[in-house]
Amino acid sequence: MNIKTICILGAGTLGSRVALQSALSGYEVRVYDLTQKALDFSLNTMKKILHQLVKAGQLEEKTVPEVLGRIEFTLDPKRAVENADFINESVTEEIEVKKKVWKQFGELAPEKTWFTTNTSYLLPSMFAEESGRPSRFCAFHFHDVFYSRVVDIMPHPGTDPQMIPMLEELGRKLNQVPVLVKKENPGYIFNTMLMALIGAAGKLLTKEVASIEDVDRSWMVNFHMPMGPFGILDSIGLDTAWHVTHKLPDAASQAFAKLLKEEYLNHGKLGEKSGEGFYNYPHPAYKAKDFIL
Repeated sequence: MNIKTICILGAGTLGSRVALQSALSGYEVRVYDLTQKALDFSLNTMKKILHQLVKAGQLEEKTVPEVLGRIEFTLDPKRAVENADFINESVTEEIEVKKKVWKQFGELAPEKTWFTTNTSYLLPSMFAEESGRPSRFCAFHFHDVFYSRVVDIMPHPGTDPQMIPMLEELGRKLNQVPVLVKKENPGYIFNTMLMALIGAAGKLLTKEVASIEDVDRSWMVNFHMPMGPFGILDSIGLDTAWHVTHKLPDAASQAFAKLLKEEYLNHGKLGEKSGEGFYNYPHPAYKAKDFIL
């Protein structure tokens, strides 16, 4: 399949990164969201990343206007999918929201369009039918895109098997490492392992066993990592973490979800993207030289 135009539904942190990498890879990109504020955030996010890439010597500054010129931001759903070959959705991690979005764009998108979802923990089978084309529907889940370059390919039972090699090829063209999740699994591969870590860290915090900083120090020093579980959570987004944890039935997850909601989300502290979470940004304490001394 010859993919030329990619539509990104959702101009948040991850959607913006996927859109930018698509443009860097030579694709024409349209980014859709409900508000101009979200689109402005997306553009500013992209400009910051491009600046970092130029500063790191990974991109020539003269190519920046060309890359941005391949990206169109729109509030018009019809324009977003006009002649689109491929859609990747990164909207709020709520099943009813995703069902509504896929019903809308399943009706608007051209017949040729392939549908993918970037959902973190929901399963594609939960809303594939709403798209009207379940056989052309698959999870195509990115991580950081620039730093953590894994893309998960997770079909649901009704996915056309021909989508798999196509998505593997596209993943490589987007400078990602594709991994196949053979059967539907909440959290794919990495997130399943990550949630075990996050769950343990949350339990240590809610039971007052250790401080945020000491939990992170322990992990960082023992495994020679640049950040610990709470730094990772800030990077993921505390709202995303809450969406996942509050749905889990065990008492430890519920306690951590309650802490996230009452002490962070209710005060607008969403992590790195809001400037404050477990740490303050853009200069979090865990990056300071004396943090692990």
